[in-house]
Amino acid sequence: MSAFDGSVCSRRAWCGALLASGLLLVVQPAWAGSYLDRTTLLVGQATREADYLRLRLADRELARTVHKLAAARLKAASTMQVPQEVAPAHPHLLLMLENYERATDAAEQGQAGQFFEYVGRARDEEAILRAVLKQLGWPLPRR
Repeated sequence: MSAFDGSVCSRRAWCGALLASGLLLVVQPAWAGSYLDRTTLLVGQATREADYLRLRLADRELARTVHKLAAARLKAASTMQVPQEVAPAHPHLLLMLENYERATDAAEQGQAGQFFEYVGRARDEEAILRAVLKQLGWPLPRR
């Protein structure tokens, strides 16, 4: 007895299988879309905070606060689930966030030159991240 023999039970099974396979096709892009949402949030916050801190490098208490946020952001990104469709881009997100964390640590220590060096590296990694995601067919929205 096959799913095509015309019985009501077989038609239900066939429709159920068709619906389940359709859901799998819809869930995968949504999963990568969730990754893009999370990545957009992490990238946007990191760059905004670095820009904000850049204008106030003499404020070590502010730098300490931003450093704690940068460390938490890096930890969040390093433990989040990554769909296989965008996995090649994820190391660049981690490198970008690591460089922002190092930049904020340098600012906390009063090392302005190191701050600017790490921010430059972070921006380079962001450009690579965006390029890889675009090449994979999942471009990251602009801020």
